[in-house]
Amino acid sequence: MLKPAAATVGQVILYAAFAAFVGYFATAPTYKQIPDDVALIKLSISHLGDRECRKRDPEELKKLPPNMRAPMDCPRGRSDIKLEVDIDGQPAFQTVMHPTGLYKDGISTVYKRFEVKAGTHQLSVRMNDNLVKPGFNFVKEAEVTLKPAQVMVIDFNPDRGGLFFK
Repeated sequence: MLKPAAATVGQVILYAAFAAFVGYFATAPTYKQIPDDVALIKLSISHLGDRECRKRDPEELKKLPPNMRAPMDCPRGRSDIKLEVDIDGQPAFQTVMHPTGLYKDGISTVYKRFEVKAGTHQLSVRMNDNLVKPGFNFVKEAEVTLKPAQVMVIDFNPDRGGLFFK
């Protein structure tokens, strides 16, 4: 049995209205993740903290069975990691990253995003991956020029010398 013409026309009108609705909201209103004159600095670091090892003395080594006479005694757990970020000489972020895992032997991770005005900025990043030792064993300072909507990442790779900006 054929449908009446009015039902078919009504169905076409409703489908067209739905398609127009979806089409409009697929393109408008325009969405901007960040304003036009802003750049992003993303801090994304995953790193294993150092171990707090100690050297065994000769008397202690003699007490151990021959197959267990390792000269260094290293606990399973990892050290916390202290991290500081300064932008244009002002403290922007400070944290202590704790190791993950049941025995505190996992990786420490941090992610932070900073919105800054496009232009030239002085960045300073300091990290200490063994809190038994004072100070910072990884430091990276640089003057960077960021364009509008540019994304710069602060990362860590011990094979590349530690902290770096990309």
